[in-house]
Amino acid sequence: MQAIITKYYGPTNTKGARIVAKCSAGSISHGYHSFDGNVRHEQDRHHLVACMLAGRMGWNTEAYGKIVSGQLPNGDYAHVFTEGKP
Repeated sequence: MQAIITKYYGPTNTKGARIVAKCSAGSISHGYHSFDGNVRHEQDRHHLVACMLAGRMGWNTEAYGKIVSGQLPNGDYAHVFTEGKP
């Protein structure tokens, strides 16, 4: 199993603000301002992008367990899976 790291990237001249989720198997990017209005907390935004990546990788089944998240000292977020059901 792989941990997922998410990081906020501010806007540039060519791209808007976004959150990027990465793991060894791949990565995705999601526009920071494209979340539903109900997603107000920063950690929730990062958690949702990590879940999107997990879904793309096929890791969103009971076998992998629940994703738990926490902030790292540098401001990024780490997301790991709890023990799943065999």
